[in-house]
Parts: sequence; C-alpha cells; structure tokens
Amino acid sequence: MNYPQTKKVDTTDTYFGVKVPDPYRWLENDTSAEVKEWVESQNKVTFDYLSKIPFRDKIKNRITTLFNYEKRTAPFKKGNNFFYYKNDGLQNQSVLYVTDDISKPGKILLDPNTFSADGTVSLSSLAISPDGKTLAYAISKAGSDWNEIYFKEIESGKTLADTLHWVKFS
Repeated sequence: MNYPQTKKVDTTDTYFGVKVPDPYRWLENDTSAEVKEWVESQNKVTFDYLSKIPFRDKIKNRITTLFNYEKRTAPFKKGNNFFYYKNDGLQNQSVLYVTDDISKPGKILLDPNTFSADGTVSLSSLAISPDGKTLAYAISKAGSDWNEIYFKEIESGKTLADTLHWVKFS
C-alpha cells in the first residue's frame, strides 16, 4: 500500500525551558487548501482499502443488528418533572422525554434527530432549570465548537424567542 507523503516542518515550541518539536503543526490549519488536499489523499487510501474488504458488509450488518435495541437512561428529577433519554436503537441521537409521573410514559420534549435532515446539526448540551419549567439547549452545526443556545418552556413545549449565538466552550 502506498501512503501519501506527509511533509514535516521545522517548528519548535519551548515550554518551561524544554524544546518540543511540532513537525506537523501545519495540519492544524484545517481551512488551508494544503490540509484539505492532504485529508483527501489520506481518505482515498483509507476508503480504497476499506472497499476491498470482502466481508465488510457482513461486519456492518452484524454491528447494526447488535446495536439495534432500545436504550434508556435513568430518569432524573427537576421540579415536579422526571426526564430521561431514549434511543429506539439506531437513532443518531437520543431523544429527551419528560413526564410528571414516573410510572407513565413520557412525552417527547426534544428530539435532536429533527434538527437537520442530513444529521449535521447535533445537540451539544442542555440544562433544565431547578424548578423544571425551562429547558436550555445548545446545538452545534457540522461539528463546530460554536453553538447556538435555545430556550423552551417544558410544560407547553413552546420554543422561546430568546437565542444566544456564537457561544463557545460554555
């Protein structure tokens, strides 16, 4: 197998008097044309190799079968409500449910699988107010560290107009 060459650069940092070489620093510039070309060449080698594995579909089907079962988290309580996540088996993201009676099924409060048709928008975090009346949730587009935070009334399910944009590492 012929791997694409990866260039090395002469970059060194000094931390507390210790020199640390970083020959692949150039790969950190993930928006450069050079890095894009490097990723494409690496992907070509990888996908060419993977496509030639004769039992690949068998493995994929077996893993899909093994992961296709309902998963639930333990419920947690905020205010008078109980919350839990459930995944029917093959959903990309678990769905948040709410109920005021733990012995009864909950209703869907937030389904991150509906954020985008192509699955590129994901739930990055959420918080429920101590009284259990308001949900704040952050979404990420295309794996970005930048988030948008939305607010929702839990009882009505109404999304509030307040939105925070350009939130990072919060």
